[in-house]
Amino acid sequence: MKTTPLTLVVSPTSGLSPRSLQRLTTTLIKARNESFPASFNLGVYSSTATLLRAWGGHALEGRDGGIDATADTIYDLASMTKVVCTTTLALRLVQDGTWRLSDRAARWLPGFQREDITLKELLTHTSGLIPHIPFFALYDSARQVRKAVYDASLNGVTKGSVSYSDLNFMLLGWALERATSTRLDTLFRDVVAGPLDTPTMRFRPPRSFQSRIAATERDGDQRRRKQLVWGDVHDGNAWSLGGVAGHAGLFARTDDVGAFTQALLAPRRHHLLSTASVRSIAATRVGNPPDVRGLGWRLDPRELGDWPEDTIWHTGFTGTCVLIAPSLDRAVVLLCNAVHPVRQLDRQARFRSSVYKALEAVAA
Repeated sequence: MKTTPLTLVVSPTSGLSPRSLQRLTTTLIKARNESFPASFNLGVYSSTATLLRAWGGHALEGRDGGIDATADTIYDLASMTKVVCTTTLALRLVQDGTWRLSDRAARWLPGFQREDITLKELLTHTSGLIPHIPFFALYDSARQVRKAVYDASLNGVTKGSVSYSDLNFMLLGWALERATSTRLDTLFRDVVAGPLDTPTMRFRPPRSFQSRIAATERDGDQRRRKQLVWGDVHDGNAWSLGGVAGHAGLFARTDDVGAFTQALLAPRRHHLLSTASVRSIAATRVGNPPDVRGLGWRLDPRELGDWPEDTIWHTGFTGTCVLIAPSLDRAVVLLCNAVHPVRQLDRQARFRSSVYKALEAVAA
């Protein structure tokens, strides 16, 4: 298979030192020479500008050359859905007075038997719920999956400590729908994607988008039968729920996520979340290094380099990552289809770390 070229566009106001730019370029060239990840799309943003864009690789690998990634390739955000969609909407409902994070989750989840779990505990992964169960392989309908999640919530570890669980955000997604009487995908469109003018950031992309979407895993373990996942959400549980879930399912271009980060960097300008809401994310700290959590987001980004204390970040299984450093007025978005055609998670983590470490010296 041919090696696709690397495209790198740097603004004169990027604040990137020649040494950092050399480190980044070396990292990205090495990735293309090794054809891993299959493709990447990188953006560095301030609250008012795009400072750097880079992309390369194959959105879809194939014997005939596949499909090259472009600046506008759409990626499966995987667990970045938890922060871009679900956390944002949860905090918006707090702002609007619809609910409080101290509310019992059961208030917004009819039939949910855990009266002791709060929305905040779901949001901070301190509920003690089981991390993951492949519900898609066990049940045939979304209704059965929801009941199984409720049942599984009766078991778990001790509350209070951080235990990352997809179930927390599946439940939050359903709670958001109950509190607003609106489907999660519609709520996200109306509250986030619409105001940000990012129509390609959405759940369940139409088939007309497929040639623009980066493929994910071939013959993996997220479907009942072996197949290439391309154009549908990779996560099996989100797929079993029709592609719309609080923990996974969102697709976006790099610049879509960039627009979202700019809204959090300059909340007074964009009005997506208030300044107080954005600050509350990092003001809430639970867990211990290296897994320190705020509201939805991860804190303590040391594995990504020397970033400020107020930095918030999150990753996605498919190879995605978003980092926002408010005190630097900087955000870095890295989208990859690093599980295509097969997953290499350790290698994915090393690539991600090398990219962010190259950028850690970006000046304010």
